[in-house]
Amino acid sequence: MKFDVQTLDAKKAGSIDLDDNVFGIKEIRADILQRMVKYQLAKRRAGTHKTQSRGEVSRSKSKLYKQKGTGQARHGSANAPIFRGGGHAHNRLPRDYSHDLTKQFRALALRHALSAKAGSGDLVVVDAVSLKDAKTSTLAGHLGKLKLDNALIIAGASVDQGLARAARNIRDLDILPSVGLNVYDILRRKKLVLSKDAVEAIHTRFKDCKPAKTRAQAAAGPGAKIEGGPKKRAAPRKAQAHEGAPA
Repeated sequence: MKFDVQTLDAKKAGSIDLDDNVFGIKEIRADILQRMVKYQLAKRRAGTHKTQSRGEVSRSKSKLYKQKGTGQARHGSANAPIFRGGGHAHNRLPRDYSHDLTKQFRALALRHALSAKAGSGDLVVVDAVSLKDAKTSTLAGHLGKLKLDNALIIAGASVDQGLARAARNIRDLDILPSVGLNVYDILRRKKLVLSKDAVEAIHTRFKDCKPAKTRAQAAAGPGAKIEGGPKKRAAPRKAQAHEGAPA
């Protein structure tokens, strides 16, 4: 599909062809996006939490007082979980929260996220993301002309250091190279800004991708053809009378 290209001054700079298999998916699968976001957030968790069990608490292991004759409850060592400063009964241990998703599924989720931005009108394509005067005020002026107050900018193969420094003090603005494009950062910002170099990198990445299946096609399984409407059930067969049985 054809898409207009702008400059950082919000002026027209021609048009560009966007691949419908990447930017033109009609049925956006929210379940695919949810699984991908959950995958990314789980993978970034450190999982370094740790609490001490009663065997790890540095306290006296001797019995607090004698078993009988005190009028109090029977207790052993002071590192029991019921005491303040004692160990945890079911202590937390370090763990890995990450889980697996196939490479094809992750690529499909990224295509759905790009199509969601394009379909909702939240996609902006600029000819280049570069500043002669790498200052925060200059970049903020360009963002004001483009009406961007909450955006993710994909600059291209690399991000200019001056541009990155200029964007550090602007709220709700992220700038990433094309290799850093991901579903979570796309969805957490209102607008997605792609440079022409970033669009070419995305097209190269998904040049051999197949058209995304709809929910009905995915449920039907491989090789199934989906007709325009639901199929009617066949009428039940009448029971045939056995030979020799009474009519």
